[in-house]
Amino acid sequence: MAKYEKKPEPGDLIEIFRGTYQHWAIFVGEGYVIHLAPPSEHPQAGAYSMMSVLSDKATVKKEELYEVVGNDEYCINNLLDEKYEPRPVQEILRDAHSVLGQERPYCVFRGNCEHFVTELRYGEPQSRQVRVAVETFAAVASAGIGLGIVAYAISKMFGSKDKEKQTQ
Repeated sequence: MAKYEKKPEPGDLIEIFRGTYQHWAIFVGEGYVIHLAPPSEHPQAGAYSMMSVLSDKATVKKEELYEVVGNDEYCINNLLDEKYEPRPVQEILRDAHSVLGQERPYCVFRGNCEHFVTELRYGEPQSRQVRVAVETFAAVASAGIGLGIVAYAISKMFGSKDKEKQTQ
């Protein structure tokens, strides 16, 4: 398990680095977290964890932090504290415990583990990693379109010069 210099407090968001994505949980005290876990989400899943994107259901689980983290790195990341007022800790814990064991709809874009924990802490479901992925895709698509336009313009420019040579 990753060493961490600060002990999490109840209501803290825990970001777990799984390689190509981050899994999120909310610390509820006494070494436990509550998280939204698709069937393939566990520390040793490796590449199979990416299969979470294909899952349409996930279960709310309470597990020991060290078991959820496994050998991965993690940190406390209350990422939206400057944007939103965190809800009172007792409300966060009450609401987190009230959904334990529930099977919930899962969508990587609209209802993933990060959406789940940010809604508990702030009352607003947000996913930074989805936003970044969408922005990156849009930038790549825009760049591709831009390159396509440039390539088309170049082909027209050189194509018209070739036609001029052929007519002379």
